[in-house]
Amino acid sequence: MQKVRLGILKEEKNPPDKRVPFSPLQCSELIRSYPGLEIVVQRSPLRCYLDSEYASFGIQLVDDLSDCDILMCIKEVPADKLIAGKKYLFFSHTIKKQPHNQKLLKAILSKNVTLIDYECLTDHEHNRVIGFGRYAGIIGAYNGVLGYGKRYNLFNMKPANQCRDRSELEEELSRVRLPNMKILLTGGGRVANGVIETLGILKIRKVTPYEFLHCSYREPVYCQLHSKDYYHAKDGSSWNLKDFYTHPENYVSTFLPYTKECDLLITAHYWDGKAPQLFTKDQMKLPDFHISEIADITCDIGGSIPSTLKASSIPEPFYGYNPLTEQIDIPFSKNATTIMAVDNLPCELPRESSEDFGKEFIDRVMPSLLVDDKDGIIKRATIATGGKLTAPYLYLSDYAEGK
Repeated sequence: MQKVRLGILKEEKNPPDKRVPFSPLQCSELIRSYPGLEIVVQRSPLRCYLDSEYASFGIQLVDDLSDCDILMCIKEVPADKLIAGKKYLFFSHTIKKQPHNQKLLKAILSKNVTLIDYECLTDHEHNRVIGFGRYAGIIGAYNGVLGYGKRYNLFNMKPANQCRDRSELEEELSRVRLPNMKILLTGGGRVANGVIETLGILKIRKVTPYEFLHCSYREPVYCQLHSKDYYHAKDGSSWNLKDFYTHPENYVSTFLPYTKECDLLITAHYWDGKAPQLFTKDQMKLPDFHISEIADITCDIGGSIPSTLKASSIPEPFYGYNPLTEQIDIPFSKNATTIMAVDNLPCELPRESSEDFGKEFIDRVMPSLLVDDKDGIIKRATIATGGKLTAPYLYLSDYAEGK
C-alpha cells in the first residue's frame, strides 16, 4: 500500500466524549500490519487513554494534524475546526437531517471535505458493520436494573461510569437478586445482544412471547420481541419483513397486551419515523398499564416511546414521566414511569467500548479504507466528497443548503 498518514483527533464536542477510534495497542498493531501506515495522535487531556499511554507504544503525539491524509474521531468535528480538502471519519449525525448539524454538513461541502460516516458503513445487505451498539446494550440494561433497584429500594449498585472496568460492572451485577419480575426486550441487533449479555450475567430465564403474556413465574424472566411480534399489517396480510422495512406506515402496533404484563421495558430496536409508536400516551393512562420503568436505549425523542421527552445524562440518568400530566416528574415517584434515556451510554465504559469499536473497524473496515474497497464499504459510507453530496445522499441537498 502507498504511504498514509492517519491522525486521531481530540474530541471537541460538548459534553466531552472520552472514547477513541483505536487504543494505543491497536494503533501499534495497525502500524505493524500495514507497511506504509503512520499513525499520529493529537494531544488531549480528556480521552480515556492518556497521551503517555500512546507514547509508550511509540505513537507520535502532535498538535497539528494538517499534514495527515485521513483524520478520525468519534463525535462530530466542529464546523470551524474542519481542515479543507481532508478525508474524515466520524459519526456526523446528519443522515436524518438533524437540525443541530445542518451547519456542519454545509461546512463539509464548502471546504471540499470527504466525509465517511461510521453509521453508514454497511455490507451488501445494508447491515451496519461497526458501532458502539453492543456496549450501549450492556450498559443500558445495567442502568435499567440499577433504576429498578432504586425505585423499589431493593438493592444498591454502583453507577456504570464509576466502575473501574467491565469486570467490576459484572461484580456489581452478581450481587443483585431480582424479584419475580417480567422484563421485556425489543430488538434483535447488536444493541439487543448487548442487553442479553447483561441479563445473562443475572442468570435470568428467557421465555417466549406467549409464555410472557399468559404465564406467571416465581423468578425473574425476560422475553425478546422482534418487530413481527408487535406490528401487524393493516390489511391483515401475513408478516413480510422486507415490506415492513419498506412501508412501515402500512402497519399497526399490537404492543398493548405486553404493557399489561411487563415490569421493566428495555428498548433496543431500530425505529423508522413512519412506523407507529409501540404504545401511545393515552394508553399509558390506562389502569392496567403495568410498566414501571423504561430503559430506552433507542432514545428517539418523539419516537417509538412516547414518554421519552428528553435525553437524560450520565450524571442524572433517570427522570419520571407522569402519564396523567404527560410531563416530566421526579425519577422514582410511584405516580410516574421511571425513564432511563441516556444517549451516550458507551461513554460510561469508554476504554472497553473503544477497544470493541476499534477491533470491529480493524477487522471489517480497515482493509477497504487502506488497500482495496472492492466490497464498496467505504463508497457506501461516503456522504460527501469534492464539495458535493454523493448519489445516495442527494436527499440531503436542501438540508445542506440550509432549507
